[in-house]
Amino acid sequence: MSQLDPAIAPSRTAEAPHTPGAPALRRTLKLRHIVFLGLAYMAPLAVFDTFGIVADVTHGHVPLAYLVVLVAVLITALSYSRMVKVFPMAGSAYTYTREAINPHLGFLVGWAATLDYLLLPMINALLSAIYMSAAFPAVPSWVWILSTIVICTVLNLIGVQIAAKVNVILVIIQVVVAVAFVGLTIKNIVDGANGASFSMTPFFAPGLDVPAIGAGAAILALSFLGFDAVSTLAEEAEKPRRDIPRAILIIVAVAGVFFVGVTYVMQVLFPDVATVGNIVGASPEIAKYIGGAAFQAVFIGGYMVAVLGCGITQQMSAARLLYAMGRDGALPKRFFGSLNRAGVPAANVLLIAALACSAVFLDLGRAASLINFGAFVAFIFVNLAVIFTYIRFVKERGWRVAIGYLVLPGLGVVINVALWFSLEPSAMIVGGVWVAIGLAYLLWRTRFFRVSPPPLHGPTDL
Repeated sequence: MSQLDPAIAPSRTAEAPHTPGAPALRRTLKLRHIVFLGLAYMAPLAVFDTFGIVADVTHGHVPLAYLVVLVAVLITALSYSRMVKVFPMAGSAYTYTREAINPHLGFLVGWAATLDYLLLPMINALLSAIYMSAAFPAVPSWVWILSTIVICTVLNLIGVQIAAKVNVILVIIQVVVAVAFVGLTIKNIVDGANGASFSMTPFFAPGLDVPAIGAGAAILALSFLGFDAVSTLAEEAEKPRRDIPRAILIIVAVAGVFFVGVTYVMQVLFPDVATVGNIVGASPEIAKYIGGAAFQAVFIGGYMVAVLGCGITQQMSAARLLYAMGRDGALPKRFFGSLNRAGVPAANVLLIAALACSAVFLDLGRAASLINFGAFVAFIFVNLAVIFTYIRFVKERGWRVAIGYLVLPGLGVVINVALWFSLEPSAMIVGGVWVAIGLAYLLWRTRFFRVSPPPLHGPTDL
């Protein structure tokens, strides 16, 4: 058995809790599976979804906005990597906050994150309808929505390993389409199309609007949510303390280079996205511009592959977050904390599918504005959890330990709070209402904190 981080002095060691003889999450995922699941969750081609909107908000500085959010994500990724070594259990930010800070606060963080996890599959299903309806307008949109949900649900019920293997193929297809897109864009720039030429203008220009860059970065945080999602798979990884941290950093690094590179060439070719004609749907229009109608069809097909891969992983992560909260008694255990014979939280998977069906009535703009509310709450409290872990469990002192446990996560808190307040006011209001509902449920569940929460598990040496 591997040794715990020498800086940590555990009060006790414990494996992820489960009732003896009861079904448990199965350790079947290798590093490559986890990395591809995280990349699939982010959907590499999703970079094209927000390009037009963020280019308009930042006045042509999408790559710079990506660099800003990348700093926040890298610091937070280091915090996730540190916490998953100490608490290699399902639940992600909920578990880390619960174990390191306070069980009740952990519930509220998990509740806030649940808003994002529940909304993402709905938005994903809606996006499938938007893209496919453009290609096949005669087919009702609900057909595409339900088809997407059914495929994702079936693959999740079969088991996590099958879903992981399918996602490897889906991510590879997305990368091929993205590479083709970048190659054609570069060719157009070299040929002088649209008067374009390579420069540093997408990163810096006189009169740079800093608040606008912050607002754009706040929107783009959605692109990096995959690294957070893989931390929910800690109990299904063969070597969680080694592979989950590695996967988190690999995912963030690969995604950061990819997002900055793709948006740079797009921004160089179209410094003013308004010239495309359709800001929200700018990317398909750019695909047609650089490669004609044939490549536009390939691009849309690749995007549908992204939708499928993203939907599988989003549903998987949401189901496991609910499972962790149900197993701990934060949600009704009989429903949320149960597993089927395949070791899958099937009830949660089906619940997420049922909620995703509301995409038939969903307005994309309103739902999308809420996604990053819970994400930034999770990011903030994971960084705070590292600080509290230092205070409660770390016995070793010194400047190197202080940098890892205090300075970097402290900087992560500051940056993520700033980006959180850059969100749309409507997202802050609705997100605040959601948290208030969670607080009311918590007060009822604990009889105003008179009922003791489930016992903590403490740091583990798994």
